[in-house]
Formats: sequence, structure tokens, C-alpha cells
Amino acid sequence: MEERKRVVLGLGIVVAIFLFVQLGALALVEPFDQVYDPVENPQDPTNTIYYVVAILVATGVMLAAFKLGVDELIRLLVVGSGAWLSLYVFSVLVPPAPLVLGINAIALVGAVAIGVGLYVYPEWYVIDTAGALMGAAGAGLFGISFGVLPALLLLTVLAVYDAISVYGTEHMLTLANGVMDLKVPVVLVIPLTLSYSFLDSDTPDATAQTSAEDDGSAADDDTAATPVTDGDVAADADGDDSVEGVAEEGPLERDALFIGLGDVVIPTVLVASAAHFASEGTPEVLSIPLPALTAMVGSFVGLAVLMRMVLKGRAHAGLPLLNGGTIGGYLVGALLSGLTLIDALGLAPYF
Repeated sequence: MEERKRVVLGLGIVVAIFLFVQLGALALVEPFDQVYDPVENPQDPTNTIYYVVAILVATGVMLAAFKLGVDELIRLLVVGSGAWLSLYVFSVLVPPAPLVLGINAIALVGAVAIGVGLYVYPEWYVIDTAGALMGAAGAGLFGISFGVLPALLLLTVLAVYDAISVYGTEHMLTLANGVMDLKVPVVLVIPLTLSYSFLDSDTPDATAQTSAEDDGSAADDDTAATPVTDGDVAADADGDDSVEGVAEEGPLERDALFIGLGDVVIPTVLVASAAHFASEGTPEVLSIPLPALTAMVGSFVGLAVLMRMVLKGRAHAGLPLLNGGTIGGYLVGALLSGLTLIDALGLAPYF
């Protein structure tokens, strides 16, 4: 019974965060499109190349920062990014108010509160709240920046990169250990008990993931959550990195799971892109264009499979399943909407 409660609590928080980010991104697409113009041509597939290169550069910079002992600069950068992206959200959602430095005063206060909260008191619910706001803003901005074809390419490339970096090079493990030390919303914290405190717990260690099984799959280890696309590898909350502990302790005996913010944001980019670029002439369900809605459903199918694997005590790259489910769901909805496969893939301009 106790184990069931822990599963329900953990999965409930994961689902709530995914749903908030996806619905938030959908709500932000139209106002963002009216206010912001992130790229000159959203249909240009080379947008994907620029973004992937940016990820590789950012990964290298963060690894170098941890090695040189200047990780506090990374923490300040992430906290500042959290406040900045929150400002994007608040600026389009809050009611009109007097301007301060040309910015809506209510939006500015909200963004500053997020930044101060992250820096001064990074408890799990502060991190998750900021992460959800950052995720919705980021996915919304990328949704209007990436047409369907660039979004599909982005999800495909990052799914492959995620798998290689977790199961192959394992450089995500090094990055994960450094990131989780910072207590910032690059990694979302999923408590398995209501009394859990991220501030009072030992920092998780992801290095136990380096022992691979004979079948070539991900390592059995003391982790119980999801490695993700942007360097965040999941781990347990007790900081024990002994591989021997795997057989003795199940994933639900730990206090928390961890999932990278990228696992939530990247699939949602296609959801937002589908709502923005593949909605013309397609039916709507609950005011959501069908291709976007089925993309959401597909992402949750991928999430269900992923969490089933995670709760068996195995760490996995998240994006192959999450992105695969989202892409599959999108294509089903697009075809049911009457789009041809060429149109659904965004290839019509090239034929």
C-alpha cells in the first residue's frame, strides 16, 4: 500500500508538470507570435543545425566550468534564465499594469520573485515551479521558431544524441553530477514522499550509471529516474553511488526521482509547432488542433513506457521514447486530419 502511494505521488507530479508545460506552451503560442519574432524563416531546416550546435557548445562550456571550479557562474546563469523566461510568460499573461523600465510591473515582480526564490531557497517545489514556467516559455518560443519539418528534425536528432550521450559516451553522467549540485531547474525533482526536502537531502550522484549490462543496455544502478537530452541524468536522492546497492534497494524505496527539464521541453516543441504551423484546415478537439492533441497523447504514451522502465530500477535516456511517441502521435493526428504524408512532414515546399 505504501509503495502504491509513492508511485501515485511521483507519477502524479510528473504528469502534472508535463501537462502544465504542454498546455502552457499551447496557450503562449498565439501571444508569443504576436509579440516576438525569434527567427526570420521558421520553415528553414537549418534552424535545427544551429540549435543542436548551440546545445553542444553549451554542454562543453558547462563541463569546462565544472572542471575549472567556476560552477557558481553556471548557477547564476540558469537562475537568471529562469527569471528571464518567466518574464516572457508573465508579460503576455498578466493584466496591464504600470511600466517599470518599459516592463509590466506585475510581470517584473513575478520574474524577480522566481529568480530570488531559485537563488535563496531552491526547495523542490520552487525548482519545479520555475522549471514548469521555463519549460512552457521555452517550448512556446521554439514552437513558433520551428516549422513542422525543423521540429521533426530537432526531435529526431536530439533523441539520437540523448541515446549516444547516455549509453555511449556517458558524458551526460559527468554533467549531471555537476548540474544536480547546483540545485537549479535544469533538473526537476519528483518527491516520492510529502515530507521530502531537496535542501536537506544529499546531492544525488549519477556516476553509478557507468556500469553497463552484458546485453548492452543501460546500467543497473542506484538511480530511479530519467536521463535527458541536455545533460541531466537521473539519480536517487540518497547520494549512494554503490552499484551493489541496486539489488538491495528498489527505486520506490528512495525519496525522490529526477528528470531533466529537456525531457519535458523538447517533445513539447513539436506540440506547439503543430498547433501553430499544422493547424490550418484541421479539426479541433477541446480547442486544440488535432495534430497537436495527438502529439500530446503520443508524448504521454512514451512517458508511460519510460516511467514503467524507470520504476523497475533502470535509468534510461528519455528522449528516444518521449520524442518517438510525440512524433508518432503527431503523424497519426495529421493523417486523420486529411493531410498527406508529405504535408504532414513539412516536405511539400520541396516537391
